[in-house]
Amino acid sequence: MDLLKKLERKIGRLAISHLMYYICGGMLIVFLTDYLLPQVGLGSLLALDLSRVGQGEVWRLITFVFSPVDTSPLWILFSLYLYCLIGESLEREWGSFRFCLFYLTGMFGAILAALFTGYGVNTYLNLSLFLAFAFFYPDFQLMLFFFIPVKVKYLAAADVVLMVYSLVVGSWSTRIAIIFSLLNVVLYFGGYFLKHLRQWLSFRKTRSNFRKYMK
Repeated sequence: MDLLKKLERKIGRLAISHLMYYICGGMLIVFLTDYLLPQVGLGSLLALDLSRVGQGEVWRLITFVFSPVDTSPLWILFSLYLYCLIGESLEREWGSFRFCLFYLTGMFGAILAALFTGYGVNTYLNLSLFLAFAFFYPDFQLMLFFFIPVKVKYLAAADVVLMVYSLVVGSWSTRIAIIFSLLNVVLYFGGYFLKHLRQWLSFRKTRSNFRKYMK
């Protein structure tokens, strides 16, 4: 945390305020272009394909984040609204610099995964944003299918279960994509969970010793 403060003092001015507005705006442009002008193939031109990066298309190392979060015209606006909400909420919690760093770390993880698989996606990067949002706002309520109220902590738990399932039964490329793309979650929240795990283990040990003493 001290390192983050030092970095923020030195380069905090480079942070992009309201980053998710720009990311989601880019997603919307790509979605509309691919939907209305599929012959352009804009999504394919921006995707993280390392074989193309090696041929000089280095923009793909950044532009893959603009891949739309949904392919359905019905859901795209809801999805983009949700990610704008998530981004703004996390930016209020951390500030622009730390949110940008969180997002940048997720991008770096996706690129690392692509080094092994040859191709990168922003799916798990977007999932990391949702998990971080659920950490800070577990009781925030979303309307699933527009009419079923569900708290985000339950949706996040379902995402974690599906992610673990993918780690167990998925291909190695899927496993690598999940592990590396969630580096930001581990770096930002790993210490918190380790601390509480130690507290829980200490509590169990104390309770076990107490029971032995009482016997």
